[in-house]
Amino acid sequence: MKVVVIGATSGIGRALAKKMSSSGWVLGITGRRLELLDSLETELASECYKSQFDVTDVEQSTAAFEALVAEMGRIDVVVINSGYGNTDPQFPLAEEVQTALVNVVGFTTIANLAYCHFQQQGAGHIVGISSVAAVRGGPFATYNASKAYVSSYLEGLGCRKESRSGAITITDIRPGFVNTDMAKGDGLFWVASPEKAADQIYTAIKAKKRIVYITKRWRMVAYLIMSLPFSLYRRIIGQGAGV
Repeated sequence: MKVVVIGATSGIGRALAKKMSSSGWVLGITGRRLELLDSLETELASECYKSQFDVTDVEQSTAAFEALVAEMGRIDVVVINSGYGNTDPQFPLAEEVQTALVNVVGFTTIANLAYCHFQQQGAGHIVGISSVAAVRGGPFATYNASKAYVSSYLEGLGCRKESRSGAITITDIRPGFVNTDMAKGDGLFWVASPEKAADQIYTAIKAKKRIVYITKRWRMVAYLIMSLPFSLYRRIIGQGAGV
């Protein structure tokens, strides 16, 4: 089996790449930083292909992804893990724009390319790393909105005829707090290690689940968040974010 992990250089992506490699998968790994791709390659137990590119550059991403797939031959799964978020209470525009470029533009590019490839191939599995933050807006507005976009886009792919026929599987992964560079701030709870998150994501991939919360208890949090009146939700989320 062959998998491409987009954004494999750190956090969940790196842990998942190592998990799938130890389980015998042939890997294609991508990221912006070549030195991290090189170091990851040394930690993998199975055959590995590397591709360095920035998902915010649509032209570069398209050419690099297509070249990687051609080099690997038939692929079975594409995991879109690249993501960005900022918790600066000053709410800088540059960070909001960067979040949108990575989480919306970059995600859309790879998801579309993967879908079209699997459509031509006749089968495949797209796994998108969204977030519990997708279920409602938040004070770091672009992050929540961009993750809502990811989940909605994945659902949209699931509405297309190839997905409805079962030829293409779509999985929406919604992590809560995971101990990565993006999990910042005081008062975080239920923080999972990247390795635990990777184990549960791998199980979801094998089971071809549609929507999965990581860890599983975050499903309860998501339902609670969705049910709260806005006035109460705004007070809770604002205090938790310190804004």
